[in-house]
Amino acid sequence: MRLCDNTALELAQMLRKKQCSAKEIYLDTLQRAKEKQETLNAYITFNKDAVKAAEAVDRKIAEGKEIPLIAGIPIAVKDNISTKGLRTTCASKMLCDYIPPYDAFVIEKLKGAGGVIIGKSNMDEFAMGSASDTGYFGTVRNPVNCNYSAGGSSGGSAAAVASRGAILALGSDTGGSVRQPASLCGVVGFCPSYGTVSRYGLIAFASSLDRIGTIGRTVKDTYLLHNIIYDADIKDVTALYKNFSFNLKGELNGVRIGIIKELMSCYMEDDVRASVMAAIKLMEENGAVIKELSLPDIKAAVNAYYIISSAEASSNLARYDGIRYGYRSERCGSLSEMYKYSRSEGFGDEVKRRIMLGTFVLSEGFCDDFYKRAAALRRSLCAGFEEAFQQCDIIAAPVYPKAGFKLGENAAPAEVYSADIFTVPSSLAGLPAISVPCGKNKEGLPVGLQLIGGRFCDNKVFDAAYGYELIGGGYNG
Repeated sequence: MRLCDNTALELAQMLRKKQCSAKEIYLDTLQRAKEKQETLNAYITFNKDAVKAAEAVDRKIAEGKEIPLIAGIPIAVKDNISTKGLRTTCASKMLCDYIPPYDAFVIEKLKGAGGVIIGKSNMDEFAMGSASDTGYFGTVRNPVNCNYSAGGSSGGSAAAVASRGAILALGSDTGGSVRQPASLCGVVGFCPSYGTVSRYGLIAFASSLDRIGTIGRTVKDTYLLHNIIYDADIKDVTALYKNFSFNLKGELNGVRIGIIKELMSCYMEDDVRASVMAAIKLMEENGAVIKELSLPDIKAAVNAYYIISSAEASSNLARYDGIRYGYRSERCGSLSEMYKYSRSEGFGDEVKRRIMLGTFVLSEGFCDDFYKRAAALRRSLCAGFEEAFQQCDIIAAPVYPKAGFKLGENAAPAEVYSADIFTVPSSLAGLPAISVPCGKNKEGLPVGLQLIGGRFCDNKVFDAAYGYELIGGGYNG
């Protein structure tokens, strides 16, 4: 068994017992990542300075100093999170040579805790996509079956953890971009309550929706990484930090689990439905109380999400004009041509599609019909969730209607977007949610169980997921 085959907590214990060094862990994990890179394409850039971080941890151990649990653990970072001196591309030609002059807040926290950033993971361009196939640096493949997608947009982070090319990973979740690839790759992916993790240094897609999430092979590993990045940050004006008391117990007895009938009536593969219902049944057998709920607004959530997120994307991506930073076309005879050619050459098709949609729904004459109606539905959906959580502690649902989809499947954009029905409702409401492996389909592809909590009830989500893991669900090696 190689070092990289251990979980983060197992490696933390081995470091403290001096059964291995942080440098050995890093080198073994890096070797695995490079062995898999040609097949999976999980990374865009490897961090050449990572070995120095590992050696610094080893020096502290040799000096008898106490180190955080995360110290010495190799971590992949999604390539839309700023890393000082390390290329950050958003998987786009527009930023293919961009090297940030500062660290994101979460990177400062990782470095301060001794985490070893192994590299920047591949993704959909500017986090826009569901298959990690819209990026400039190529498609990410699923470690379970390389003919299938790893999911998106945090596909590189999920694939790296699933293949043991990273022990932990950071991703970003706008409409399910941590949970969906975690489900497809058979790992755990957590999306926190909006505002509880600083977005400072996260390159924006949709500012009212973007969140930095964590990926690990177990609930405890994922929880461990989340606790490092979860902290107050005065640089993030949207931060709503709450001083939670996190104490994982995994107690399911008496936990009220809601099942939203409108979600469960949506299309999903038979194997997905069977795995999710079996997981819910197992939790019920161990003391959970199952309640059926109704949330009618949830049916329109996908439409509202794509209107709001595209509107915000069109605004956020206006800054990429070929002047200040980023790609600049050589065909620049005039200022207007610089804008036109730099943006048309620098952005991929999916990003252009969303910029155009966002510009349209914000335009005069259409804003009332589209954007304002979407915002009103979002408010109604939030109120519906608040009412639902008066009746339950956790909502259980699938993560994705399929266990996986083959690379190159030519689905229409509207069909791809509609598959996000299980993840975007909680994203619109800013709720915490986690994906935990709960089974496999006939082809052996993983299926994820999604557990959603009320606003700022992140601890309840983790505890329910850990409880499910303790009774036999989730990670099985």
